[in-house]
Parts: sequence; C-alpha cells; structure tokens
Amino acid sequence: MKRRTIDYNNHIIRWLEVRAQWRGNRRRRLHIRPQPDHIINYITPAHLLDLPISSISLRFVHTSLNKVRCPINTVRWTPDGRRLITGSTSGEFTLWNGLTFNFETILQAHDQAVRAMEWTHNDTWMLTGDQGGIVKYWQSNMNNLKEIRAHREPVRDLAFCPTDTKFVTASDDSTLKIWSFNDGTEERVLTGHGWDVKCVDWHPYKCLVASGGKDSLIKLWDPKVGKAITTIHGHKGTVQAIEWNKNGHWFVTASRDQLTKVYDIRMMRELQAFRGHKKEVCSARWHPVHESLLVSGGSDGSLLHWQVGEKEAIGGLETAHDSNIWSLDWHPMGHILVSGSNDYATRFWTRERPVEEEAAEGLIIGASSASSKVPSAPSDAHLTSAWEMEDDGKSRGRGS
Repeated sequence: MKRRTIDYNNHIIRWLEVRAQWRGNRRRRLHIRPQPDHIINYITPAHLLDLPISSISLRFVHTSLNKVRCPINTVRWTPDGRRLITGSTSGEFTLWNGLTFNFETILQAHDQAVRAMEWTHNDTWMLTGDQGGIVKYWQSNMNNLKEIRAHREPVRDLAFCPTDTKFVTASDDSTLKIWSFNDGTEERVLTGHGWDVKCVDWHPYKCLVASGGKDSLIKLWDPKVGKAITTIHGHKGTVQAIEWNKNGHWFVTASRDQLTKVYDIRMMRELQAFRGHKKEVCSARWHPVHESLLVSGGSDGSLLHWQVGEKEAIGGLETAHDSNIWSLDWHPMGHILVSGSNDYATRFWTRERPVEEEAAEGLIIGASSASSKVPSAPSDAHLTSAWEMEDDGKSRGRGS
C-alpha cells in the first residue's frame, strides 16, 4: 500500500549544502523555477523568509478519520512536529504520525467534548479544557497528572503566560480566569464580557491578555489587576478566534460577521480587515515563520491564506472541508497545515511544488475572482528572486 509522506530532511540537507555560498552575500541565493529539477531548491520556510507566498499550503496530502466518526474541535502539533493530536466531541485524543499521517493511538482524555488544547512554551506540558469546564494537565507522553474544575460552563479556550507560570481560561460563563500553573489555584476572575467568552490569547512577552466573545467585543486585559484596559468594538458578530502575532504588535481575530481582522496595539486600532469568506469565519492562525502570513477557516469549509498588506486573499480553497473548520495549526517548521472540521475529518495540507500545474477543485489564488481556477503552484513571478545560483556556482543578475 502506497502512503503519501512529506519528508523535510531533503530540504534541510539541501540548505546545509548551499548555506556556505549564501553566507556574507544575501543576494546569492537559490532561484526556484517551475521545473522538476528545481524541487530540490524548495527548502524550508525558515530559509525563505522573504518569500511568504512560498508557504501557502493548498496541496492536499491526507485525510485522517477516526473509527468512531465525530466532529474535530481542536488540532495541535506536538512541539517536535512528530505527531498531531486531535481533540473531538467524544472527549478522545487521537495521535497521528506527523510524517506518514497514519494512526498511532487513541485515548479517552475527557468525559465530555474537548474544546481547547495548548502547549507550554517550554514544550513539556499540555493543558486541555472540555465541555464540562474541566482543565487537565498532560505530560508530553500523554500521562494525565492533574485536573481542576475551572468553570461551571464549557472551557472554550486557554493560553499560557510567557513564563508558563500562569495560564488563562475562557468560558461560556462570560468570565476569564487567571490560574497558577504550579498548584492549579485561581488567582483572578476577569469579568466584563456580556456573554460567552469564545477565545483568549496571552501576549508573547507582555503581561497582556486579549479575548473575544459572543457579545462581539474584543477586550485587552491587565491580568495583574484583573481589569480591562480597553474594549474594541470591531465586529458585528461573535468573535470566534484570536491570536497574537509573534512580533507582539499585532493580533488577528475571526468572527461570524465573515471578517478576519488584524489589529495593531501600537496604534490601538484596526490595521487591516480581510474580506473573502462567504460565511462565518471559525478559526485563524498565524504562520510560525512568516509573520505577515495567516490562514483562516470558514463555516462553509473554505480555507483562505492572507498576507498583511495585501487587500485580497493570496490563496485559498473553497471546499477544503464540507463543514465548519473549527481548528487550524501549522507544523512547527511551517511546511504543513492541518485543519480539523465538523465534517469529522482531519486534513493535512502542504506547500505546492514548483512543477505542479493541475488545479485543485475549488482552488483560488487571489480573491479578486473567487471562482477562478488557476495552476496550483505559485507562479514563477511569485517564487523568483533577484539572483540565481548557476550550476557552476556563479551568480548572475536577473531583473525583478
């Protein structure tokens, strides 16, 4: 039986081969052309920092389904990228191999639906929250050591502070709570949302928490004093996802008003609004390497890629799933995207290779024409650079 795999080892080896030629001269770099012999030059996203479009992940790789079919509420890669963990409405964790995408193991993690999942920054612990308001502590070997009753209503989201000593939970009881990670004690209750709190994230290096709720509000909190710093009236529907960018200046929100928005806290205002989804936006996720690149998932199963500064989607799939895309996560290296959906499926997507020319069903590149079908590989213009390495090691100029 043949099984598709995405092996990044060849890309790493290729980078080790050419990095000596790049050192000291950033102009001397590999040039990617839509030819079979240039696939070897398609190295990892970390080494193509000035080409965020090269990380658009629209090429379908694999669909993973549990034996007992149920909606997938959350998906998270392990910190080393070797496995993917999915949390379902049945309360089960399913572990999938990160290289061949086959099933590895399943365990009954919660008695009710798993709603939230997050790793510590030091990669040693994972917290999960469920429909019953329970939060559980997990070691990297999936050993459950502790559980606390965090809320009386479902835990919708959670996030760690930069030092991993505290975490915050968001719940349908309209509150957020700050907890001590070491002993699991409640330290603060943040009140101010008028309805269910659907999402929360902690700033990557500041004492600042951002949350969104069913009241359509975005709030920024000071967790030390337990008070809201500001309230942003940026959406006309439930704010379903929120995430800080690693640069610490931006955060993205996804809402049922069909909009995905990026805010800049330096100006305390909206930086950009992305319009392209035809129905509610259920999830959004920043790329781990390219800070200007993000992806969003809709209730109609659409998957759109955006770049800050570009008015329209730079790539997307209208039919990535048959129903709501509840959760998205990038592989730590940034070359694989995973989506979890209400249609019971977990799907793996990867970057287009330069030689692939057949259009995927529902593929769109550029949202100016949402129904346009174009070659699935990014165009030569998008993947070219100013300089190209010749076979003999010499560089030659190329007009840009």
